Amino acid sequence: MNESAKPRFLLILSLLFGLVGCSGAKEEPPLAGASLGGRFTLIDHEGRTVTDRDFAGRYRIAYFGFAHCPDVCPTDLAVIGQALRRFEESDPKRAARLAPTFITVDPERDTPKVLKDYVAAFHPKIVGLTGSPQQIADVAKGHAVYYQKGDPSLGGGYNMNHSRIVILFGPKGEPIALLPYDRGSEAVAAELRRWVT
Repeated sequence: MNESAKPRFLLILSLLFGLVGCSGAKEEPPLAGASLGGRFTLIDHEGRTVTDRDFAGRYRIAYFGFAHCPDVCPTDLAVIGQALRRFEESDPKRAARLAPTFITVDPERDTPKVLKDYVAAFHPKIVGLTGSPQQIADVAKGHAVYYQKGDPSLGGGYNMNHSRIVILFGPKGEPIALLPYDRGSEAVAAELRRWVT
């Protein structure tokens, strides 16, 4: 290549690399290809039967816990509720595509009415979900969530030991990312802005 053609060649080469770098290739979600979620049939806090297909076309947030939880669940749900409000304020159109769900690991006590009163304290869009013990076991297994009933207390009550994760699913039910509830509502809202289109 002669010396006069070299600058032109380098310019073309840099433009090509620039185009590749700005091609708009989408970032792959951290949970892409993970076996999480799947089919389920549960009862919502209004007493209606719902399935995973009722959330098709929306981004679903899944959090597992129980309404009698003394500290962890209300703390996490408060963070999720605040994150939803932040996202709604910054981008109401995309936030409208979210379907946050609270799935009980304590179906014995968490009836639809109990869940309705409970989730309302955190955000009006959160859907409380319960079901039979087998339905809950199946949905928890599909989401890789561990739970176990604790020993009874002197008053006859009990605690539930369970995994503490918040999973974001895409419009086709595909797992996208774990939401960082432990870093506060702004960190969760930032992840929602990152992945919800």
